[in-house]
Amino acid sequence: MAKQYFGLRGKALNAALIWAVILPAFLSFGYFNAAAGQLLELNSWTETFPSIDASTVAASDQTHVSILQGTVVATYNLGALFGSMSCIWIGDRLGRIRTMTIGASVSVIGIIIQASSFSLAQLIVGRVVMGLGLGMVAATAPTWQSECSTAEHRGAIVILESVFISLGICIAGWLVFGLSFVQDNSVAWRFPLAIQGLMIGSLAVSAPWWPESPRWLLRHGREQEAKEVISALRDLPMDSEQLILEVAEMEGAVELLASGRFRDLLHNGNQRLFHRTVLAIIAGSFQQLCGINALAPYVSLILKEYFHLNATDSRIVAACLFTFQTLCSPIGVFTVDRVGRRKLFMFASIGMGGSMAIVAGLVSQTQNDSALEAAIAFIYIFFACFPIGALGITFLYGSEVAPLNARVPITAISVTGLWATNFLVAEVSPLGFANIQYRYFIVWACVNLCGFLPAFYFLFPETNGRHLEQIDEIFLRSKSIFDPVRIEKRLPRGTAIGQALRSDLEKQTAAAAEHRE
Repeated sequence: MAKQYFGLRGKALNAALIWAVILPAFLSFGYFNAAAGQLLELNSWTETFPSIDASTVAASDQTHVSILQGTVVATYNLGALFGSMSCIWIGDRLGRIRTMTIGASVSVIGIIIQASSFSLAQLIVGRVVMGLGLGMVAATAPTWQSECSTAEHRGAIVILESVFISLGICIAGWLVFGLSFVQDNSVAWRFPLAIQGLMIGSLAVSAPWWPESPRWLLRHGREQEAKEVISALRDLPMDSEQLILEVAEMEGAVELLASGRFRDLLHNGNQRLFHRTVLAIIAGSFQQLCGINALAPYVSLILKEYFHLNATDSRIVAACLFTFQTLCSPIGVFTVDRVGRRKLFMFASIGMGGSMAIVAGLVSQTQNDSALEAAIAFIYIFFACFPIGALGITFLYGSEVAPLNARVPITAISVTGLWATNFLVAEVSPLGFANIQYRYFIVWACVNLCGFLPAFYFLFPETNGRHLEQIDEIFLRSKSIFDPVRIEKRLPRGTAIGQALRSDLEKQTAAAAEHRE
């Protein structure tokens, strides 16, 4: 009898995986990132944690409080950094499903500690533990999803993560706005923190019942289980030619690429592992170094400080910005498999960098209401570009450029880069705005236009529409950091690793093994 999961196969099963696993994972990701920064002005919050209340300290102490505020918000990112790093060692041992289950469970524990806080120390511990768990989930879910998806639809399915992240941010914005009307009661901040447990907790409950990655199963010698999973995901008979060909291609990659070690990521070798790791890190870092984390957690504070809005209006505009981002997110879903990853990366870096530069110029005109209104419009443009080319696509690209033997470590390192830059930006942003004010926007304009844009153009090969094993071949043929872009454009879109290249790789692998002995 054909394998089923809750009676589901094929398209119905793939849809269920999205709603039961990817939705709660990345809804939590977005919500966790946005919620705490928007609580900083609530009366009950500042009464409970007076040491991070900027309104009660002298001007000479503002810098210290700004640093402390950034640290409290950023400790979650620090925990997530270590959580994603842990996947470098445990991800391939435990498997994708078990890693996500453990991560979600750890995150729930952190949420309970955080929501019940009565001291700043307890709050920080809760945020670190919560981040630790989510870091494991965020480092594993994109790999699992890309390994379960077909090449034709992998981009659109994985980039749905950006829609869910944006939705999480949007929910956080409106929920905090609504509860701000009872801000003298601690429920105004305890409830937004506690509700996170339902989001990530549903993943901890459901994940063990869903299929494991077929590529992970093949790598661990569980061929029959892998065939059953592929049969269920594609709704194919166990003896179908398509299933046999797909399994053979995966097995070929396992045979050639299954002997990797973590220390191999520090060297190129014939697989160019270090090269691919660096590309994954750049992609992951783009999500936060584009400037979004300098805006999203503090947007209501920025609107009060630079746009002269009152507390209520600033929260409404902030929530509207997050809603607009959510509405723009599906554009990435519909374009990623048509336009491609590389072009969307470049589009986002130009759009966000240009928006930041213009906002800096307009905000400098502090007494010009028309200039400030135009600046808000360009912040909206920034929030539109971000989910289209810098949110879910960063998770997708990091998992695509990694070979099977190093997919989890490289993806984990990519997500670690994301969390490291997330922590850095959340930590320094209050200080940046306090010291250089509107000029802080110029920093992010330069990072996008002078840093990421040329990197995407010269170094990032297109992965759209290619099997993961074909992407391996692009790097196996490359001899320099600039080769992958050129080789990808010339390489036919076949389905398997070329026989000549296979033979060459087998010889190199055998020689390397003999040398180690």
